Amino acid sequence: MNKTHIPQTDSIETLARFWDEHDLTDFEDELEDVTERVFERSDAATVRIRLQRRELEMVKRLAQARGVGQAALIRSWVLERLRAG
Repeated sequence: MNKTHIPQTDSIETLARFWDEHDLTDFEDELEDVTERVFERSDAATVRIRLQRRELEMVKRLAQARGVGQAALIRSWVLERLRAG
């Protein structure tokens, strides 16, 4: 009988499906101690904003021109404004 092994993947879906069907205690010989943090909690929060289509297009164009993502550009604007007080 072939022994099943823990999948070597970063796919959350694949791993979730695997662990839904298997028990951790059956794989103790494959587990290893991890000394470095794998996941870190972040103090960051997400804010959603509504923009008109033309406003979003302007943001996209400006972000592309500066070589950054839209979210990074908007974040820089918010931080700039907060510093200005």
